[in-house]
Amino acid sequence: MTQKTDYIVRATAAGGQIRAFAATTRGLVEEARGRHGTSPVATAALGRLLTAGVMMGSMMKNDTDVLTLQISGDGPLGGITVTADSQGNVKGYVQDPDVMLPPKNGKLDVGGAVGIGLLTVIKDMGLKEPYSGQTILVTSEIAEDLTYYFANSEQVPSSVGLGVLMEKDNTVKCAGGFIVQLMPFAEERVISRLEENVGKITSVTKLLEEGYTPQRLLEELTEGLDLEITDTMPARFYCNCSKERVERAVASIGEKDIREMIGEGKDIEVKCHFCNTAYTYSVEELKSILERSRK
Repeated sequence: MTQKTDYIVRATAAGGQIRAFAATTRGLVEEARGRHGTSPVATAALGRLLTAGVMMGSMMKNDTDVLTLQISGDGPLGGITVTADSQGNVKGYVQDPDVMLPPKNGKLDVGGAVGIGLLTVIKDMGLKEPYSGQTILVTSEIAEDLTYYFANSEQVPSSVGLGVLMEKDNTVKCAGGFIVQLMPFAEERVISRLEENVGKITSVTKLLEEGYTPQRLLEELTEGLDLEITDTMPARFYCNCSKERVERAVASIGEKDIREMIGEGKDIEVKCHFCNTAYTYSVEELKSILERSRK
C-alpha cells in the first residue's frame, strides 16, 4: 500500500510562549484502514488517535522513547491502541474493526463507538518506570479528551484538533490535526489571542478538505503571534514486528497449548495486532519454540 507524503510541522509562536504541532496523515490512516479493514467509524476513531499519537511522539526527545495511547471504552469499538516513536513512526489497531453505527448529526459517531471510559498515556523514556497518566473520556471524540488529558495530567493548557474525512468508497479522503500548547510563562495577551484564534476553528475536517496544509493550520492558529516553524518531519505507519518478535508471543501462551498445536500436526498462523501481518509457524518451528522456552 502506498502512503502519500504525510508529515508533521513543529513550531513555536509568541517568542516561545506557545509550542505547536500540526500534521497531515491521510496516507498513514489509509494504510491502517487497508491493513485492518476498518469500518468508516472505526477508521475515523483510529485515524484520530494515530494522528494525535504521531504528533505526541514527535514531542519526545530521545530516539528510543516510545509513546503508547490507549482508549478503553464501553462502546462497540472496544478499545484503541496506538504506539509512536520520536521519529514520526506510528502504528495502531482497534479491538473491533467492523463496528457500524448510524451517523450522528450527519457525522461519523466516534463518541458512540468509543463509549464511556478512560484514556491512558504511557511514555517509556528508558527510565526504571514508564510515565503513565490516565484521565476519563470527556466526550469520547478523542481531540477533546486529549485536551483534557494535557490540562489535568501534564498541567499544560492545550488545544487539540483532529479530523478524518472518508470518501464515498470508504477510503480516507483526508486526515490530520494540530496540538497547540501554552508554556507556563505565557502572557495574558498571548493566551487570549490564542484562545480567540482557536475559537474560530470549528472543524479541522472542513479545513483539511479545503486543502489546508499543516503550515496553514498553524498560521491560522497563531495569527498575530509570530509563528516560527522549527522543522518538519515525515510521518508514516510503521510496524517493527518480525517473525522472531511474534515468536515470543507464541512462546508466552504456554507449553500445554503449544503441545496441543503440535499434536494437531498443522501449521499455525499468528497475526501482529498492530499491522495485521500474518506469520506462519510450521510444526517443526513450534517444536523448536517449545525447546527454547524450556531453557
